[in-house]
Amino acid sequence: MAAGKGTRISRHIGGRPKCTLNMGDGLTLIEDTVAKLRDGGISEIALVLGYQADVIEDLLADKGVTFFHNPFFDVTNSIASAWFAVDFISDDDILILNGDVFFEASVLDLALATTLNPVLFSDETRKEEADYKLYYEDGRLLKYGKGLQGDDITGEYIGIARINTDLLPLFRKRLEALVSAQKHNCWWEDVLYSLSQEIRINVKDIGGLFWGEVDYIEDYNRIIQYKSLTNNTRISSMGR
Repeated sequence: MAAGKGTRISRHIGGRPKCTLNMGDGLTLIEDTVAKLRDGGISEIALVLGYQADVIEDLLADKGVTFFHNPFFDVTNSIASAWFAVDFISDDDILILNGDVFFEASVLDLALATTLNPVLFSDETRKEEADYKLYYEDGRLLKYGKGLQGDDITGEYIGIARINTDLLPLFRKRLEALVSAQKHNCWWEDVLYSLSQEIRINVKDIGGLFWGEVDYIEDYNRIIQYKSLTNNTRISSMGR
């Protein structure tokens, strides 16, 4: 999902799509994500675009990525982006990632290894500073939202989820129902939330692995600092 403008950080980055920010190693955020997905063995990758779509398409022109477009990106939310890519949500397990999320490769390993279905991934180390908060017990989602406080926060949603093949028909049906009901300002995750009384929505903690969502310039700086530290550690280890 990479259709949005990213208004909270836009003025700091010259209005460019935030997924095109350089990660300090010559790769942009979206190139880094695609490379990790390929390294993880994922052969089919689709990206929903909107704001400055041509810039992102040019970056990934030779990466074998399928592009979908949300022409109403400036007046809708990610549920509309999911709907425009509904043909891609068909006959195989899927990972859905927000395009502004950086994650270390081990997060993807965790997502690919789990048998939970469906599952949202959470960071239990980030409760105080959490943006979108989840409350769950024994791995079952019970509450969600930015307004959760105190003991109603188990972890922060990291913008990555997995849905396996057997649930996709129900997911598609509910997605289309919500869009038909003009729920265009919902997140795509609201499709899962709307099913929470019918099925178990699982949540899995990433166990302290690093990730970051680029909403603010401080988020970007935090990611760059992490990459700098890990690169220095790697160089130091190689020199021994």
